[in-house]
Amino acid sequence: MNAVAIFIALLKDRQTFLQEIHEGKRLSVKISALLICSFCSFATYGAIVGSFHSPLQALSSGLKLPTLYLITLLVCLPALYVFNALFGSRQTIAQHFTYVLSAAAVIALLLVGFAPITLFFVITISPVQDYSFYLLLNVVIFAMTGMFGVSFLYQAMRPVAQSETDTNVQLRSTVLRFWLGLYGFVGSQLGWTLRPFFGSPGAFELFRPREGNFWTGVLDAIANLM
Repeated sequence: MNAVAIFIALLKDRQTFLQEIHEGKRLSVKISALLICSFCSFATYGAIVGSFHSPLQALSSGLKLPTLYLITLLVCLPALYVFNALFGSRQTIAQHFTYVLSAAAVIALLLVGFAPITLFFVITISPVQDYSFYLLLNVVIFAMTGMFGVSFLYQAMRPVAQSETDTNVQLRSTVLRFWLGLYGFVGSQLGWTLRPFFGSPGAFELFRPREGNFWTGVLDAIANLM
């Protein structure tokens, strides 16, 4: 089964796809396919986002966006695996990695779905006058796709009691919810560190000085738009 076919299986037959992960079937094949297709999808959307500024920004954002999601995943994965193992999970780290990579692939698919809308605004609005609007538009898109990805991961990994005396299930559910919040926090701050993705009016910048944080940046954009 090639990478695209595995990607389509995630989209059309999620139950079977997740069951195979739960049973540990063909994990290496799934990981390779999800990495390739997710990288291409994130890179495509990143390039569209960056094209609002310049071709150089399109190239930079096309590389930085998949890097952002993969690094966030790798930073947060050990905590999820260790806490789950501590409270009774028997799944391997490869299974955990495949689960969270599947969630990232769902986000990538949703971003590709939003790509024509983003491209429409790239073509029809001004990079100078409408920068704050464009930034907030994409923050909303990233937030929406991220919530769907988080919901997918929670449903996929939510532990189920094997017996009435299985007391670790609630603990693992709490750990999973906490980890999902941590994943979102780390991802937003890492995105701020790797900025710019959109490219504010002016000369091209590969990176900007580390100052402030993601939330102050969003509030500043809202203030500028108002």
